[in-house]
Amino acid sequence: MTTVIAEAAAPVASPRHLLTLADLGPAGLRSLLDLTARLKREPAAFRDCLAGGRIGMIFDKPSTRTRVSFESAAWMLGMLPIVLRPDELQLGRGETIGDTARALSLYLDGLTVRTFAQASVEELAAAASIPVLNALTNDHHPCQALADVMTLEEEFGTLSSVRLAFVGDGDNVCHSLIQAAGLGGFELRVATPRGYEPSASIVAAAREQALITGGAIALTHDPAEAVSGADAVYADVWTSMGHEAERPARLAAFAGYRVDARMMRRASPAAIFLHCLPAHRGEEVTDEVIDGPASRVWPQAANRLHTETALLYSVLTGDPDGQRRP
Repeated sequence: MTTVIAEAAAPVASPRHLLTLADLGPAGLRSLLDLTARLKREPAAFRDCLAGGRIGMIFDKPSTRTRVSFESAAWMLGMLPIVLRPDELQLGRGETIGDTARALSLYLDGLTVRTFAQASVEELAAAASIPVLNALTNDHHPCQALADVMTLEEEFGTLSSVRLAFVGDGDNVCHSLIQAAGLGGFELRVATPRGYEPSASIVAAAREQALITGGAIALTHDPAEAVSGADAVYADVWTSMGHEAERPARLAAFAGYRVDARMMRRASPAAIFLHCLPAHRGEEVTDEVIDGPASRVWPQAANRLHTETALLYSVLTGDPDGQRRP
């Protein structure tokens, strides 16, 4: 407990880059959530505060929520968003990632990247002289986890007593939620089929962090065990981008992992349902759940805009809690 208080009281610095959620640290996550809440209440205090700035956005993967929320966040702050597709960059013609990062650093104030390999984002960040933000890789989705944690806190008023069940693939979204539980001090139960477990190293690091924050991360192959008494149930697609060839095998492996009304009844009576979207209705979740009264999927999606606006402001200004704003 003493350690937590000391860390919370220390000055909070914005991360140079956001490559995984762990880059924030517990105090950084707390500061960013508080900043997001203020920005959501008082948008006029932040509007156009980064006027004249330029944010590059590399999209190697299709995107709906990430692209629109980041473009909207940049516009709200007064920045010019420049979307860069693979066929528009010299990366596709042999230019190195490092040279691309150095060139883009000459023209931009920051760079968001939605790509496949985590190593590509790390290589960009190593060579860039501007902040690099991970907008999704195969291993991590920190921006989604920020919106998820914001939604949980808005719903329950605190994170410390929340019990979240994640039912599905131990992939990028799951990895970022695991880091969020370690940083935010809440309980996360992850249920995956055998062979689809999250990274052991990510789990181990988050559990070590959870010893300080009071969080907990439990792994199981039984979705009913994970959901039992949970305050929130989280589902994700069974076949992510890049794994389409595995679809038949995945449908078989994930049989029994669908979140339906019966599974939701195992959770707390006041439990909510979350999903990062897009949803494959009828696979990982039924219509009656995602469209039902327990669903918070749309407020969760809306929070992508607010958390990303706060993230851009915090990283690009070095003002993690908005104290420089009137």
